[in-house]
Amino acid sequence: MSDNKLHIAVIGSGGSAMAAALKATELGARVTLIERGTIGGTCVNIGCVPSKIMIRAAHIAHLRRKSPFDEGITATEPTVDRPLLLDQQQGRVDELRHAKYEGILKDNPDITVVQGEARFMDARTLLVKGTDGKEREIGFDRAFIGTGARPAIPPIPELFDTPYWTSTTALASDTIPDRLIVIGASVVAVELAQAFARLGSKVTILARSRLFSREDPAVGEAIQNAFQTEGIKVLNDTQASQVGYTNDEFILASTAGELRADRLLVAVGRTPNTDRLNLDAIDLETSHGAVIVNEQLQTRMPGIYAAGDCTNQPQFVYVAAAGGSRAAVNMTGGDARLDLSGMPQVVFTDPQIATVGLSEADAEAQGYDTDSRTLTLDNVPRALVNFDTGGFIKIVAERESGRLLGVQAVAGEAGELIQTAVMALRARMTVNDIANELFPYLTMVEGLKLCAQTFTKDVTQLSCCAG
Repeated sequence: MSDNKLHIAVIGSGGSAMAAALKATELGARVTLIERGTIGGTCVNIGCVPSKIMIRAAHIAHLRRKSPFDEGITATEPTVDRPLLLDQQQGRVDELRHAKYEGILKDNPDITVVQGEARFMDARTLLVKGTDGKEREIGFDRAFIGTGARPAIPPIPELFDTPYWTSTTALASDTIPDRLIVIGASVVAVELAQAFARLGSKVTILARSRLFSREDPAVGEAIQNAFQTEGIKVLNDTQASQVGYTNDEFILASTAGELRADRLLVAVGRTPNTDRLNLDAIDLETSHGAVIVNEQLQTRMPGIYAAGDCTNQPQFVYVAAAGGSRAAVNMTGGDARLDLSGMPQVVFTDPQIATVGLSEADAEAQGYDTDSRTLTLDNVPRALVNFDTGGFIKIVAERESGRLLGVQAVAGEAGELIQTAVMALRARMTVNDIANELFPYLTMVEGLKLCAQTFTKDVTQLSCCAG
């Protein structure tokens, strides 16, 4: 490495950190990447990748047990061998970590990887404690914080004295419990709750208010209805006041009475991994541990940038990666901004949840005069031929102009259709623009066109593929 290159210290090796490191070297900098644990961060190791593998396996088990075509295709109760599924899951995790993280870092001559825990001494120096216990100082011209987050644990009396699960330990478990209680009502909680239920657990969810309370109420209602059909019990407005563990059984005191289970999964959110960075030494602004950054990913300390789950940004890996690459541009003298106005969100339940833009309530809270339409999936040809019509697509528009403000969808393939809505939102399209576009017949995304058409006509009176 040439000493005259800009030197950037990157703390972490997950989505934001890797994006920052790679973009920085692409722009001529040299990077020292410091990782205290496993290379790759949360997503590939203990988050997105293993969870989606487990969810997919659970979906296959569910379809073998029950599908809309059971009259013509014999259903059968599957035998679930969790240790073998776990081996398959971990094998793919190891493969992706090596291909997309370890191998790339090894092959980049401008990146030096240091295994150890970093803490700030000042705004230009890190102290890194290596795996051998020895400490070394690393000076830098710029620093990037991409340390991610970990599962948050609520202060429930006696919980810490029990072998409760977090998402990390749940995904690594080689057993499927007979009875599982899940504390939490958002993304991780509901995704894993349904996966375990489909693999054989009797699942009870404790929701402090209701499922997905920050979304349009119809979203949570649709998922709760789907869960009830599958035998997943949802206790709304319920909190645990105490947790005990005796004779291999969890006993919870709650506002719904005493509850018992073989395993307890706590999934109530995530806490930024910033508490051991000694941020006081560089006077960074934080909120509940999250580093505050602006749209250029800058902290209030010149030369220090951050992105991803350890910041005040939305906790999605694609947001983290986008933030990391833009931070690298700015650290090397450019001017890049992270625009989250068209950020899609997907929850991998079945049916999936996908949203972008503003909900009706949020739009009205921001002063918009809105006009909204909701299309149930029994009006979408693809859903009809799938014999799977549970869910809806909702479009929120500005009343006078018809401009698209937001889309909320609950559908089997909602995650695939939402990107079309993202592009329409960014292009400032109106509902009439969408209604007049060509959409391929017998796709779920055609439901977006049909929903747009409901602003001006009764789609029940159209032929199947009417333009």
